[in-house]
Amino acid sequence: MTPIPRWLTPLRRSLKSVLRPRRIAILEACLIGLVSGLAAVLLSQSIGWLGLWRVRASYTFSAYWVLPLFGVGGGWLAGVLVERLAPEAAGSGIPQVKMALAGLPMPLNWRVALVKLVSTVLVVGSGFSLGRQGPIVQIGASLAAQMSHWVPTSPDYRRQLIAAGAAAGLAAGFNAPIAGVLFVIEELLQDFSGLTLGTAILASFVGSVVSRVWGGGGFVLTQQAPILGRNLADTLSGTIAIRFSVQDLPFFLILGSLAGLLGALFNQGVLASRRFYQRTIPLGLPLRMAATGLVMGLLIALLPETFRNHAGLQNTLLTGDTTGFLLALAFIMKFLLTLIAAGTGAPGGLFAPSLVLGAALGSFVGVTSQAFITQLAHWGWVATDWVEHLAAPYTYALAGMGAFFGAITRGPITAIVIVFEMTMSFDIVLPLMIGSVVAYLVAELVARGSIYDRLLALNGVDLSKDSHTLNTFMSELTAADVMQKRVETLSSQLTLDEVKQAFSRSHHRGFPVVDNGKLVGIVTQSDLMQVRLGQRANRSDVPRLYEFMTPDPIGVSPHDTLSHVLHLLNTYQMSRLPVTEGRKLVGIITRGDIIRAESDQLSGKVDQRGPQPDPSYVVYQTRAPAIGQGRILVPLANPHTAPLLLQLACALARDRNYELECLQVIKIARSQATDETVVNISAARRLLQKAVRLGRSWQVPVHTQIRVAHDAAHAILETVHERHIDLILTGWKGQSTTPGRVFGSTVDTLIRQTACEVIVVKWGQDLIARMVEAAASGNTLQEASLSLAFDRWLVPLAGGPNAQRAIQLLPALTIFSEAPEIRLCQVFEPTVLPLDTQILDREAAYLERHLHGTVHTLPVQATAVADTLLALTQQYHCDVILLGASREGLLQQAFKGNIPAAIARRSRSTVILVRSAVTNTPHPAAWETPPSRPDT
Repeated sequence: MTPIPRWLTPLRRSLKSVLRPRRIAILEACLIGLVSGLAAVLLSQSIGWLGLWRVRASYTFSAYWVLPLFGVGGGWLAGVLVERLAPEAAGSGIPQVKMALAGLPMPLNWRVALVKLVSTVLVVGSGFSLGRQGPIVQIGASLAAQMSHWVPTSPDYRRQLIAAGAAAGLAAGFNAPIAGVLFVIEELLQDFSGLTLGTAILASFVGSVVSRVWGGGGFVLTQQAPILGRNLADTLSGTIAIRFSVQDLPFFLILGSLAGLLGALFNQGVLASRRFYQRTIPLGLPLRMAATGLVMGLLIALLPETFRNHAGLQNTLLTGDTTGFLLALAFIMKFLLTLIAAGTGAPGGLFAPSLVLGAALGSFVGVTSQAFITQLAHWGWVATDWVEHLAAPYTYALAGMGAFFGAITRGPITAIVIVFEMTMSFDIVLPLMIGSVVAYLVAELVARGSIYDRLLALNGVDLSKDSHTLNTFMSELTAADVMQKRVETLSSQLTLDEVKQAFSRSHHRGFPVVDNGKLVGIVTQSDLMQVRLGQRANRSDVPRLYEFMTPDPIGVSPHDTLSHVLHLLNTYQMSRLPVTEGRKLVGIITRGDIIRAESDQLSGKVDQRGPQPDPSYVVYQTRAPAIGQGRILVPLANPHTAPLLLQLACALARDRNYELECLQVIKIARSQATDETVVNISAARRLLQKAVRLGRSWQVPVHTQIRVAHDAAHAILETVHERHIDLILTGWKGQSTTPGRVFGSTVDTLIRQTACEVIVVKWGQDLIARMVEAAASGNTLQEASLSLAFDRWLVPLAGGPNAQRAIQLLPALTIFSEAPEIRLCQVFEPTVLPLDTQILDREAAYLERHLHGTVHTLPVQATAVADTLLALTQQYHCDVILLGASREGLLQQAFKGNIPAAIARRSRSTVILVRSAVTNTPHPAAWETPPSRPDT
């Protein structure tokens, strides 16, 4: 890093005074609002043009082939775009935005925005019963995320820009700037910080203005709105006033209750439709959407002509100039059509359908209430003037829109403000509040959570409140929490040769320069390189450090947040910053420290924050004769399941002629030194001594050790390296609360970072209960382990080396059963015919030669692999499921699920997962069939 010339100092200070963070935020918010508004205009106009062409063609030609043709063509083209260019653009887009704001891996960029825009035009314009408001939220967020990459920002500020883009998109889509901000706060971000509110409000305002000025329109309920080109238009007469009386109160309560019940049913239907498509229809996204477009086109062609034009149908529902039968038909058909469309994963939102469904339901309640009161007045049970004081059906329609919207999204405040901003009538606020709040409460009683959270949960993503701490921890932690307090420093009077020697002896790439306890500069490898390239070759004297160091370095205080630190590191492209109090150096913080803090947060190790962990320290160990051909490492953490784990380890060790290495890790805080902290090892020693006695009964050598460590995974990795481990056998509790982790921090680290074979065991719930009871009754290790009897095994096969290695383990593991019953299963796609059972037959023949039990083969056709295997486990009452571990990527796990982890998490039986040793062999996906294996 080169020193900044002194004559540039005033200019730098001037730029800092002009480009203050608040002014930059205002500029960015305006730019985000402008871009999002233009995108909303383009989306709205394109959908209007394609929809108008489709409706006119249906009147000119036969609707029975025009509407299905548009559905097939638009669905197939959109499916191809999404599947090949941006799979993240599928669905409404709001769950993806929530994932990104929660800190989970989810791409948001210009590619996603462009594919989302084009595919939404094709889907909505070709007649799918979906809307454009959800997609424009993802488009706005994607454009904002792309712009945040162009200018280095902190993760926290980038998250706020994404939220501002989402707010601007929704505001432009509805022409409702306040609703856009409230939706972000209520549903997406749940953050009330000043910067978030200011950025989102300004972006929403600009987006809404752009949408109004350049014709993007929205859900504008005015007499001037055209029928086509806007999603919810309407010809509400300006002379008709919205009124509300006491007589309407029971009917609005009924409306809210119905909206809550039907809204919860709608959410359940969307989830059921999504499961149906995933598990029952084995088609790719293009064919699935084309088939859905065909079905929807045929159904709409059979309905009255009003249903061909979504905007015209919405207008009819709002005005209330129709019969109760048509209103009921509109609600039922819109309900079904939306479920069919949403289940495919087509790019389209649920905002517009929910508002239409609410309008139909509200109009139906309004018409019914008028007929009911009229009949009561005719019988003389109520006064005749009650009919005159009742609200008009369109008032019920507007209240129904807000109620149904709030029941689906679980955002009653946003629902109220959206409809209010569309009507700009204060008279509608009270009916809206009654209907929306009642609908929200009823829907929460029936099934908790919004449709977006439940869609994410369906894909294995949990965004509970606990997981939101991942988003804010960088704003809560300070530099003092993670900085390195022990800092190597240099004096400014050192010569060039002495500085080179300091760099050669250390792994650091830079040193603070300190004189008399005060920070005077910083020197990096780049500074040394400049000197070596001859910048000072013409000088005869030996340069001193103060001559080529960077004086007056940028630093942070101990109270600065990690977000601010990372912002400075990105802005100035540095790898470390000194931490100072005044000019006194108190520590140094690097990118590695921030990454480590983030990893600790992901792993749930809140108590482990601090400096870089020290190597683990062995405080106790015993050694047995080294007579084995290899070693099995058994980390013992749970005293209740340790006997079971040791039984399996002894069986494997005796079969392979291995030794056992039993390890206990005692974790301490990073603020404590591993080699100086006093720990109590009495309980750990007792457990290890029992392991030694068990090894003697199996005639297996058992080594033991206790390590004090800051991190259990690091201690295990150090043991693997020092003791030359060939196999790791570890337990798993069956669940992981860590976002982005499959089995948890420790197990995931072992699977990914060790070259040796890894076996992970999740014990069955009944087996654990018996072990706890045995331990409570005072049974010895050997007596408690007698309950380990595995008679019925289910072994799925996929042809990879992990499944192949699992088969090789069976002869040793079935030693606990006198007559084991093995079922080898292979799951084929439903479209695969004939079934190739070569793998099943070969593995069955191998097991029959090496086992003393029975072997059955089960070829099965299904799309949901995990559900099928769990059903087979229950059908045959299997004690154990033996699986090869999966190596899927994190993004794929988030959307499709890691099959072995899903089975282990949901099964009540014992599950054993095997990951074979990592060698230089090809990746498992490159293997067409397993290599031949000798019988001995």
